[in-house]
Amino acid sequence: MNAGMTFRGGIIAAGHGERLRSGGWMGSKAMLPVAGLPLIDHALDRFATNGLEQVSVLINESSVDCRNHIAARRPPPSIHLIIRTTPSSFASFALLAGWLAGARAVITTVDALMPAAEFARFLVAAAQLPPDAIGLGLTRHVDDEAPLWAEMDPADGRIRRLGGAPAAHVTAGLYALPAQMPALAGEEFPRLRDYLARLVDEGHKVYGIDLHQVLDVDRPHDLVQAERAVSSWSVLGGDL
Repeated sequence: MNAGMTFRGGIIAAGHGERLRSGGWMGSKAMLPVAGLPLIDHALDRFATNGLEQVSVLINESSVDCRNHIAARRPPPSIHLIIRTTPSSFASFALLAGWLAGARAVITTVDALMPAAEFARFLVAAAQLPPDAIGLGLTRHVDDEAPLWAEMDPADGRIRRLGGAPAAHVTAGLYALPAQMPALAGEEFPRLRDYLARLVDEGHKVYGIDLHQVLDVDRPHDLVQAERAVSSWSVLGGDL
């Protein structure tokens, strides 16, 4: 059975794309075109290709362009749209994770770009994790001014440290969640990375899943690299 069928799906597309505006892009981040498709379509197509038939998408209230685009899009997948302006990356994640609770889920940020085959590999690896564990997509490709470094135990892939000094991997905007995420005494966190680091520090089961081909499209110069990558994936059959 397709591993994707065992998960609920979610996309965090609530960012305003402030850093992209310096390059002249005035739409929402989710609608930034890469190789002829907006980022939101790249993400939705990966879910559909891998057997996830319904996906919850979180956008902010000012993303009218993305809202209209989703309304006009034909499935698959079927889309449940959540429109909410959140104060932080943690708040966005917590809102979407709460909506998907009750079954195992996979959440991606809209600006994490990868071939559908790489996403499939993540799903297969996530399905093999303990049912109460969290899986984080990791990559060795570092192109961020403030990466979240991840140190894994080479024996079992469990993450021993998030943040701090440079390590072999950084997080890649892809998360496999158990049916119920751990609660940390109702705390709020300024950033998602702070919540994830606390989970690791407190000994919760957090595992890394190594991704070979994933890019973060967050700044104007990221677009050039992303265009080249998508073209190479298509030529090599990496998006099939």
